Amino acid sequence: MPKQQLAHGAEALLFRSEGKIIKERISKGYRIPELDEKLRKDRTKAEARILQNLSRNNVNVPRVLKASETVLELEDIGTNSIRDYLDKSSDASVFGKIAEQVELMHRAKITHGDLTTSNMILSGDKLYLIDFGLSEHTDRVEDKAVDLHLLKECLKSKHFPIWESCWHTFEKSYGLKEVLERLKIVERRGRYKEKGPV
Repeated sequence: MPKQQLAHGAEALLFRSEGKIIKERISKGYRIPELDEKLRKDRTKAEARILQNLSRNNVNVPRVLKASETVLELEDIGTNSIRDYLDKSSDASVFGKIAEQVELMHRAKITHGDLTTSNMILSGDKLYLIDFGLSEHTDRVEDKAVDLHLLKECLKSKHFPIWESCWHTFEKSYGLKEVLERLKIVERRGRYKEKGPV
């Protein structure tokens, strides 16, 4: 059965093959070959480890079926991204599920690094988080607040008509209050940078 290409990202190619998702980290021609290979191997290993860690902590993520040097074989959970789902339905209530999964991820001391509606999949009634290529192991409140800041900015730019109801639903369901408080500081800092010192 031929591989069906699903996406071409900055770091990896994504294929569907024989009921699995294949994520192949691509070589970068501008890097020294030895360094390029080491980076791709290290990042593949780190992503597999983080996915397995999250799975043990009851976060809905694709199961790692196999990990080789620069390739991950993952459970196929479909391609119904929250970005597409919101464009069709404007269903802000899904952010209750999103908040639950992001809170579980943060309690497991993992930040996503690219927390956007494109990196969330709705499969049946389950909400999955995907693409942990930029994720990190950290328990810093600041890092978790930056995750939320990115999600909020994504809502404003990609889903503007419903962003406020989405965010309101998220805030009600996300239980790490210290992270929400730190988010206010992160946002103030962002506004200060945009305007510049007075």
